[in-house]
Amino acid sequence: MGVSVITGASSGIGAAFAERLAAAGDDLLLVARRADRLEELAGKLKAAHGVQVETMVADLEDAGDLARLEARLEAGGFATLINNAGAGGLGPTATAGADAQEKLIRLNIVALTRLSLAALTGFRKSGAGTLVNIGSVMAFAPSAGGAAYAGSKAYVLNFTRSLQMEYADSAIRIQLVMPGPIRTEFFSSQGMSDSVFPDSAFITADQLAGAALAGLAAGEKVTTPTLVSPEIWDEMEKLRGRFLGDVVGGKVAERYTGG
Repeated sequence: MGVSVITGASSGIGAAFAERLAAAGDDLLLVARRADRLEELAGKLKAAHGVQVETMVADLEDAGDLARLEARLEAGGFATLINNAGAGGLGPTATAGADAQEKLIRLNIVALTRLSLAALTGFRKSGAGTLVNIGSVMAFAPSAGGAAYAGSKAYVLNFTRSLQMEYADSAIRIQLVMPGPIRTEFFSSQGMSDSVFPDSAFITADQLAGAALAGLAAGEKVTTPTLVSPEIWDEMEKLRGRFLGDVVGGKVAERYTGG
């Protein structure tokens, strides 16, 4: 219970989190670019669940809008931040160009980072809070058509897990959510078809939000809703540990020295 802030809240994953949290009794601050959709969603949630819902129209790629939200978060008084706003920017870099990649980086990396740190400042004031960062399984999937997107989600992965280490001994909870394909406007908003993945690969935004919140309640630090075999993650973590252990031996591998 408390006030939850959700970015990218006007549709898709953000709206699904808003519905779930409102049903649980949380008051909300919904942040997105589209005022009409925000107001429509806010009205529905207030009528259905009797919660307080504030809206903030903001483009988080814009430094001024981002600073407004940062200031609200830093002031404290919020229980949760769902850092959901993000961009896809899919397509070959040769045709998408540098400006499009920079826009994606401003939203997926810069905004997420600044809002995370602002929320943590507010949480430290109250002694507790929950930060949820939405990543993607694309963090593990370099893509010829998604260089900046996959790179940005790899950043979210390592940034969020590093924050978890930093705040491990505090009452602040930090969760990383790693979705696979979700039925949202993600592809259509970029003029692309969902057929890039088979129909069987998709889950709904509501299923994602439900799984993410269930993982949070279970104390998971990393929640991948469609990972059916959790032992795969355990194996990946063991291999990551082996890799890191192997590269700090202080010598160049023999294959590079002619040995």
